[in-house]
Parts: sequence; C-alpha cells; structure tokens
Amino acid sequence: MKGEAMARGWESKAVESQLEEREGRETGRPALELSPEERARLARLDSLKLSRARTLEQLERAASPAHRAMLKRTLLALEKEINGAE
Repeated sequence: MKGEAMARGWESKAVESQLEEREGRETGRPALELSPEERARLARLDSLKLSRARTLEQLERAASPAHRAMLKRTLLALEKEINGAE
C-alpha cells in the first residue's frame, strides 16, 4: 500500500514536470515565469483537449444514434471552447 502511494506521488511529480516543460515550450518562456492566469489558461486548455480525446473515443464505440448525436454535440462544444482558449 505504501509503495502504491509513493508511486502515485512520483507519477504526480512527473506529470507536473511535464506540464511545466510544455508550458515553457508553448509560450517561449520558462513555466516558472508564467503568470497564474497563463498557467490556469494552459491547464484549462489541457483539460479541454483531454475531454475532446475521450469524447472522440466514445464516439468511435457508440452504437446508439441518440448517444452518437449527443457525443457529436459535445465534441462541437469542446472544439468551440478549445478554439476560444487558444
């Protein structure tokens, strides 16, 4: 149990490090120099892109026409929000 918690801790640090690295590449500035607003915007954009990827996966597997229609509406809304956040 303790090993699992430690593994999650290391995993969390690795993800945090990757986010900081990516943020620095996207803005051309090191992540530590980003304003709280910029960091929040980039975190929101990451979240939206992950939601979009999950929605696309679900759409590929969806069989019901009603479910597919709902997923397509969700996808359009996510893409609109991503475009506004970029």
